Amino acid sequence: MRGGLERWKRGVESHGVRAAIAYALEGDCDAASRPSRGVDALARYADGAPTVTRFTARDGAITTDELDREQLLSWVDGCDPLTGERRGRLLSSPDADLVLDGTINAPKSYSLVTMIHPELAQEFEALQDRLRDRVVALWQAELNARRGAGGRTREDLLQVEVVELRHRRSRALDPHIHRHLWLNVRVLGRDGQWSNVDSRVAMKMHTLVNAEGELAARTDPEWIAALARHGYTLNADGEIAEVAHAVRTLSRRSNQIEKNRALLLARWREAHPGQHASPDVLHQIDRHAWATGRPAKPKGFNETEWEQLVLDELAAIDPELLAPLAAVATRAAVSGDIDLLAARAIVDADSRSAAYGGRFSEFDIRAGATRAVAASGIVAARESLQPHIAAVVARATELTIDLLDDTADRPAHIKGLMATATASLKVELASRFDALQRPGAPLSADAMQLVAESALADGLTLESGQARAAGAIAGTDRLVTITGPAGTGKTTTLRVARHALALQGRQMLVVAPTKKAASVAGREIGATASSLHALLADHGWRWGRDDAGAEQWSRLTQGEMDASTGMPYAGPTRYLIGVEDRIVVDEAGMVDLHTANALAVLAAETGSGIAMVGDHLQAMPVGHSGAMACMARRSSAVVELTAVHRFRDPEYAALTLRLRDPATRDDALEVAEDLDRRGLITRVDDIDAARAAMVDGYFRWTGDHGRVSLVTGTNDEADAINDAIQERRLELGQLSLARLAIGQGEQRILEGDIVQTRRNDRAADVENRALWTVHRITSTGIELTSLTDAGERRTVSTDYVADHVHLAYASTVHGIQGETTDASIVGPGVDASGLYVGMTRGRSHNEAIAVARTDALARAAIADSMMRGVIEVDIDDARRAARVELGRAARSAPPTAWNDRVARPFGTAVSLERVEADLRDEITTRRERLESIADWMARTEVLAAQLDVDAMGAVAGRVGDDDTLTALQARRAARAEEVLGLEVALDEAEATMATLVAERARREAMDAAASDAEHRARMDAAAAPVAVIDRSAGISLG
Repeated sequence: MRGGLERWKRGVESHGVRAAIAYALEGDCDAASRPSRGVDALARYADGAPTVTRFTARDGAITTDELDREQLLSWVDGCDPLTGERRGRLLSSPDADLVLDGTINAPKSYSLVTMIHPELAQEFEALQDRLRDRVVALWQAELNARRGAGGRTREDLLQVEVVELRHRRSRALDPHIHRHLWLNVRVLGRDGQWSNVDSRVAMKMHTLVNAEGELAARTDPEWIAALARHGYTLNADGEIAEVAHAVRTLSRRSNQIEKNRALLLARWREAHPGQHASPDVLHQIDRHAWATGRPAKPKGFNETEWEQLVLDELAAIDPELLAPLAAVATRAAVSGDIDLLAARAIVDADSRSAAYGGRFSEFDIRAGATRAVAASGIVAARESLQPHIAAVVARATELTIDLLDDTADRPAHIKGLMATATASLKVELASRFDALQRPGAPLSADAMQLVAESALADGLTLESGQARAAGAIAGTDRLVTITGPAGTGKTTTLRVARHALALQGRQMLVVAPTKKAASVAGREIGATASSLHALLADHGWRWGRDDAGAEQWSRLTQGEMDASTGMPYAGPTRYLIGVEDRIVVDEAGMVDLHTANALAVLAAETGSGIAMVGDHLQAMPVGHSGAMACMARRSSAVVELTAVHRFRDPEYAALTLRLRDPATRDDALEVAEDLDRRGLITRVDDIDAARAAMVDGYFRWTGDHGRVSLVTGTNDEADAINDAIQERRLELGQLSLARLAIGQGEQRILEGDIVQTRRNDRAADVENRALWTVHRITSTGIELTSLTDAGERRTVSTDYVADHVHLAYASTVHGIQGETTDASIVGPGVDASGLYVGMTRGRSHNEAIAVARTDALARAAIADSMMRGVIEVDIDDARRAARVELGRAARSAPPTAWNDRVARPFGTAVSLERVEADLRDEITTRRERLESIADWMARTEVLAAQLDVDAMGAVAGRVGDDDTLTALQARRAARAEEVLGLEVALDEAEATMATLVAERARREAMDAAASDAEHRARMDAAAAPVAVIDRSAGISLG
């Protein structure tokens, strides 16, 4: 298993249900394609499968059946596919989840060897079968529903249902065997009630599901033995070593196929204006795109021809790929070093914890341990591996601190643990800043205004906050923190501070966490600038990974051999720092703990001071955050800039300060209401309408020669919008398919596109996250023009483009951080940082889009996005955050005693079967009586009508002497009253049956020891004499 757990939602007018069915029964997708293209894109592939297989996991046992189109439709819609009965209440919201989609998506080399050796294809299918069963059973055993007020009670699951979809190839028709497991969100609790699965737990557990996939692929003895019989082994990355070199070549071929496909589709649209290509047309285009340039093009398409052409392609890449290999020995089933595996497990868990202040969960540790064992070289059946994994988990847990102090009843998804190493980093950094802290004196605001007169051009001046900030940086306080929201003129402040320091004979060195930010700062401030890592490297720091993968920092002494250069380290040569010099860290909110610790050591050694300038409420670092907030708590000079200069509307500038960090949700709602009153919240019905609004906004602003930022919550959402904008630009003639390149993730790149480079490249002189316009595409690469400086041009290779360039009309908060544009549009699903950064990019206009049914709900959604969690700077902060998360989680209900008549009405019943039989007899008797009365009422209804019309004497003989019309009507009224009583009694009996079923489910869920203890207690109670209480004497009489 690789990748996330995708959510299929109901959509407007249940569009998601229909799209899911189309995808399942007509689907032939590329699992690597971007799911954010939406259900429309997913629904266009076809292989004509008439049914899908449903796997029902009930109390550890798995059964299967087949669902046709109508049954699958009912199942996806939350109903029993066989009876049509709805499971639980209907959730009609467009945002309601239908299924959670996980993908069994092995390395591509696995698909290649199954093409070369058909018998391996069977072994690979069997491997995926075993993994599927493991995942389905895991979902049933580990997930839960929620019960009670506010969903505070955890309900374990008795039954989950999963539909499996199988695919052999990608859209580009290259081998790519994979499966989709659709977990229906409707699950059956052990209390006998249907409801939605706790999707929050499912999402957080998916790291463990992915880890199980890695474990199966790398340790399954049957699969490893099958590979060995054919001469194959696995490399350190889990790829099949003997064919791994062909994967990249095939990927390049896939890029060429994407080019072919784009050209063919464009020609079809030119020939069919205003039409949408059907799935059949798209399949023909896919196949022609795949065949173009191949020496033997298929006349049609069938499996045999396709397989042979793939084999021919592999032979062209490397003829030895098809040559038989001698069998190799199967790896020994070694156990591995528990300590090393535990360390790797913690590194894995810690690497995924940055968004939570370094906190992780039991699920995260188990996933890390599972991955560590998978990569260890061990080969054994899954059940045999479990004790080994458990031992690694136990040892790994010893390498953590418990933030919840051994709290009992802690759900496995709660992030209440922290790596000891990360906790130590936090403590060490605080200690180093404490040691550095030395109060001094700032330069006065009046002095800074005088300096500004010469430092700033065009008559610019400093407002009071800027003057105080510049004075603090140019003063003698050892630690200075300048915080402030976007647009408060921090760059202008630094220009004046640099000038003031120079007048004192002191140097100001500007550093930033990224090369891009450092270049911008150096250019705008006019000071020496570098990336923070370049400064530290010049002063001897080196960083890398140890055997467990943990980040390790070390420092060279002068004369020590430098492994990176092969030469003795000569000491710092590029960035010399003296006593009282000032190291200014721009964009300091993105500095991680490791880097901040090294910087603190450097400042202590050189006698220099540190000024951190930035906003910790904007984008976070890649590693662990909190460095800037940690120093702010210890700085003797802290200045917060509040006068916002970026925006042309001063009232909006004031509003952004309230938007930045509202204290309560009520405050956030007030901000949302103010935004709505200003027309800055756009409500849409669904995610498709949100994308359309962002695309329209792009063309509205660029049509007026403006520049607009489009901010999304995820990279997938950005990709979908990028593709849509590119497509419309093609339709408008702004772009051409004459020349085309393939970028990251197989994106189509055209001349004129806006793109972003995603890796520093010294040779090409491009920086990570720099924005460019594609000037020209050649056979060897693309020429780029800076988006902000038309005179700045660079050229990057086709390989660089394929790996590190993507469309950038829209991006996440990290892609837009530091940019200033004319307008900004923020899409739904962003967090607090994304909303704030996005709503402060545009000088003239900023708006947010919310998916909601009403304007009030739209304002509520924006308010929810503003709310931040606890800022986790130190261990105490982490403890509070873990407590908050625990408080929101569903917890297990306290155990209920078997003889608690209120909670368990049938808890004392020795034989539930006997009680159920009696109850069913009662229900049957009442139903039969109801049917009998219904028949009598139908017959006498005709008779009553006759009595009302005919002569009384003529009819009286039929019904008896006393059966007059009045008497008959009285009897009918009595029967009607009896029916009402029977229906009430029947409803009560059926409710009692539901309680009985819940009692049975509770007993089935108990472990053997508890079940035996309860049974003995019931038997003892049943055998005891009935006590009669003499209230007057106060004694029991047998």
